[in-house]
Amino acid sequence: MFKLNEYGIDVATVLRNASPATLYQDALKYDGAATLSDKGALIAYSGDKTGRSPRDKRIVQHDESSDDIWWGSVNIGIHETVFFVNRERAIDYLNTRDRIYCVDAYAGWDPDYRLKVRVICARPYHALFMHNMLIRPRRDELPDFGTPDCVIINAGGFPANRYTTGMTSKTSVDLSLERKEVVILGTQYAGEMKKAVFTLMNYLMPRRGVLSMHCSATADPKTAASSVLFGLSGTGKTTLSADPKRQLIGDDEHCWTDKGIFNIEGGCYAKAIYLTREAEPEIFDALRYGAVLENVVYDAADHHVDFGDSSVSENTRGAYPIEFISNARIPCVADHPTDVIFLTCDAFGVLPPVSRLTPEQAEYHFISGYTAKVAGTEVGVKEPSATFSPCFGGPFLVWHPGKYAKLLSEKITRHKSKVWLVNTGWSGGAYGVGQRIKLTHTRAILDAIHAGELADAPTQREPFFGLNVVAQCPNVPAELLVPKKTWKVPAQYDRTAKKLASLFRENFTAYASGVTKAVCDAGPPD
Repeated sequence: MFKLNEYGIDVATVLRNASPATLYQDALKYDGAATLSDKGALIAYSGDKTGRSPRDKRIVQHDESSDDIWWGSVNIGIHETVFFVNRERAIDYLNTRDRIYCVDAYAGWDPDYRLKVRVICARPYHALFMHNMLIRPRRDELPDFGTPDCVIINAGGFPANRYTTGMTSKTSVDLSLERKEVVILGTQYAGEMKKAVFTLMNYLMPRRGVLSMHCSATADPKTAASSVLFGLSGTGKTTLSADPKRQLIGDDEHCWTDKGIFNIEGGCYAKAIYLTREAEPEIFDALRYGAVLENVVYDAADHHVDFGDSSVSENTRGAYPIEFISNARIPCVADHPTDVIFLTCDAFGVLPPVSRLTPEQAEYHFISGYTAKVAGTEVGVKEPSATFSPCFGGPFLVWHPGKYAKLLSEKITRHKSKVWLVNTGWSGGAYGVGQRIKLTHTRAILDAIHAGELADAPTQREPFFGLNVVAQCPNVPAELLVPKKTWKVPAQYDRTAKKLASLFRENFTAYASGVTKAVCDAGPPD
């Protein structure tokens, strides 16, 4: 019998690191909404919240860490007393359950940097999710797991009290950096747990000179040299990292140390909307027994999943252990990146499919983090819209973006990594008029980058953003590579490009004081 009395939790049955089979059994027995897909994945539903709630994230204001934190709309402070109020509310809720779940596992594949994470939750689906997303210890390692470095107390089935100081809704995700504890109330969206771990890593790793990155990563199977792909949800990180010609390091969260890179997670959390085996066979086949399918629609007769049905949410997801991908590199570590790729989903349709960046442009575009916020990724987002997210992961940053950008710049320079800006968004017009760039073309661009075929490819100077646009790429139509040629009305392209360039300049004013003049000048010219 495993006990959690040290947290004030006294529940008769605590299942610690239960097997997927046990969690399946409990989900079907105790969670009335859970069922199985025809491929054997556990189908579960997160209730009202089918995406993250970034406006409800709070960080405890404490003397030890307050000067480190980038306070503002991303990191909203609460008094430590409020944290304890919400923590007690969460524990009181868990104490009403007959059985709860505990997952003890690791974040980070490099033993020199990994964290021991403990997840305490009420739903078997949440336990299976974190079993998949963290790095699973062997059964013989559990007796010596020891005191965890981070604890997540997930009482998402119970709401926060909206009248508690600092609360704006019934949802609250509270982080204490000093206690290394996360308390979740009022949301059962499983992704909140995953991103809570990432947020903590985003604080701890830079203190050790390590760059934490919101990116996917792959490795050359022969040399172990890596490539990292930055981008927000919906830009293609997971899809493009599932490359049969390369080894998968991870699809979302990594760290870059003096030794190379390592994956923070033990699994993948892939978007499932419109998933087909023809387009993404590795991901499609990974959604089998042991995986979790979140908020999908299925046929009641045969439990066949309709990945094209977004009636529950456009943010349908699948979580599976990374070893479900046949070409995953285990352990998930690799050498320094030869290529750093910024993925952007340009809703305006004016950025080129691929540009080669100078070191100064790399820092500028990393800090800018331009993309489109894709429908369903966050609560309340109904249509894609242009946005800027510093370091391609603004909601998860703890330090000022300049700290991460400086670390990136240092590592790119030291290891002579090439940097690319790749648009996976629209061509021939803005969203609603143009067409999304075909996945086959984006894959061809990445193949050429990894093969070294674009390092010396001819480029054209783009006037509105000052980009060096790659003008020739194998298996990609030449007219697609220069975006103005895809627009029916060139003058309309000019007006749209000028508008977006002005948005870049306006956004960057918030960061200009923290970078060199050369980096400021690397953006769109006046």
